[in-house]
Amino acid sequence: MILPKTNIELQLQRLRKKEVTEAQILENVQKLLEERFTQENRIDSELTSSKGASTNDFNFELLEAENIYHLEHIKKICIDYRLRFLDSRYFKGEVPKSGVSKIKKLEAQHNTELKGFKVMAPSKLFKLEDKDDPLLFAPIGNDYYYLVHKWGNDLHPLRKLLVWPFKNMVNLVFFVLLISYWITLLVPDGLFSKNSSTAEFWIVFFFMFKCIASVVIFYGFALGKNFNPAIWNSKYFNA
Repeated sequence: MILPKTNIELQLQRLRKKEVTEAQILENVQKLLEERFTQENRIDSELTSSKGASTNDFNFELLEAENIYHLEHIKKICIDYRLRFLDSRYFKGEVPKSGVSKIKKLEAQHNTELKGFKVMAPSKLFKLEDKDDPLLFAPIGNDYYYLVHKWGNDLHPLRKLLVWPFKNMVNLVFFVLLISYWITLLVPDGLFSKNSSTAEFWIVFFFMFKCIASVVIFYGFALGKNFNPAIWNSKYFNA
């Protein structure tokens, strides 16, 4: 006599029927989905209308030290790379599902509801959607923040160098002087007189400096630009 093969799915169905009815299964699944939907709605609401809570009830034994950052460290990076660190309600991009999943996981681990989310990102991401490198933080307390999630692309490798002139007035003046000197070197000898001289070179340099400085000043005032230390935590467009 040949014994029939065992259908595991059939055995599983039989066991389920003994333990619980189909109506109970559907009811339990519906309840689970409703709870998950409610939780995701609450998280989305907190991300888009955060009231700037300064602390969360984390279980410190479960925190990963590599994800904890002090406000001074965050401030320095924002200034060096011309980024902003603002409440998540000012962020006009969309926090991906992977970020929401990490929030849910943290809430389950720490048995709490996270609040007061902040985002570190380039200024333009607080006005329109883009795909550069945002970081989502939740406050721990005493100016410490926990990195919840990072998404998007990394910043341009030369960004720190490109925004260096906007770090302070000294950097900007030095940058304008450097550009003026470089452009002056490009001016052909004897363009303004038959005999080139040191005096002529410095006169051209001074002229180039005034032109470039005028453009920089006009650009700064016209677009309401400011230096990195003044905008890293400012919520205003023309800060």
